[in-house]
Amino acid sequence: MLTIDEAFTKFKTKISEPTDKERKDASRRQQDIREHMDQSFDIERDFLSGSYARHTKTKPLKDVDIVCVLGSEEDKYREKGPAALLAAVADVLAEKYGRDQVAVQRRSVGVTFGEDEEETVMSFDVVPAYDMGEHYEVPDTKSAVKWTKTDPEVHKEKATDKHQAYSQEWKGLVRMVKTWNRHQGKPVKPSFLLEIMALDLFDGDFGGDYRYELKGFFSSAANRITDEWKDPAGLGPPVSDSMDLVALQKARTALLAAAEQCSRAIYLEREGKVGEALRVWQGIFGPQFSMS
Repeated sequence: MLTIDEAFTKFKTKISEPTDKERKDASRRQQDIREHMDQSFDIERDFLSGSYARHTKTKPLKDVDIVCVLGSEEDKYREKGPAALLAAVADVLAEKYGRDQVAVQRRSVGVTFGEDEEETVMSFDVVPAYDMGEHYEVPDTKSAVKWTKTDPEVHKEKATDKHQAYSQEWKGLVRMVKTWNRHQGKPVKPSFLLEIMALDLFDGDFGGDYRYELKGFFSSAANRITDEWKDPAGLGPPVSDSMDLVALQKARTALLAAAEQCSRAIYLEREGKVGEALRVWQGIFGPQFSMS
């Protein structure tokens, strides 16, 4: 049986950054998507973005963002609107991957791949974007202004800076929190919101103990889940605008439960009941948190 420290070290390794195989798979599938999109759209360039690029993505790798920057020939969709653009992208992707594997989302089009292999990217979110000079604009079907401003580089820089300031432990803690969210049925949406909260709630210096860092985060997040959490680039709508009051209350309940379970696991370990403590931690994070 592992000690709690050993279990957390193993957990951190399991949900660590992508392997060489995963990176190669992401690059290959990105290229496949780009080549197919090129047949129907004027695309200036594309790049991997989101939590994958910030190294805060959980495993298995799903919903990896690929931004396709559109050229001037696609300016017509500025007038047609976000829904028309996303529908056109979905139609093109469905030709290659099948209609059942393609789904239109708020700001992107999702493409799902098979899950019969290990260390592969299971899905991509294709985000069509316009280069506006100092930022990008992407379609947003839930926005009153129809288009959302974004700057992935600012998001990436803030994550990198925080990681360095937090003894290079911040990204690992974010992956742990996101793993909790996935295992619990994603009570916090989008998962990017947890990352934005983590920029603020993992404050000061790293305390050196994952147990108390996580307990403190869950407790603070429960108290502040109803706050407005702004886009860190200061361009788009609040990241916290995806949940209504009912969803926010469910998220708060889930976060409070996680904090309480952290306290229980810490108490059990103090009492010498390491096996029981490990089971509690596994209940929080799921099977990726190993007991042996």
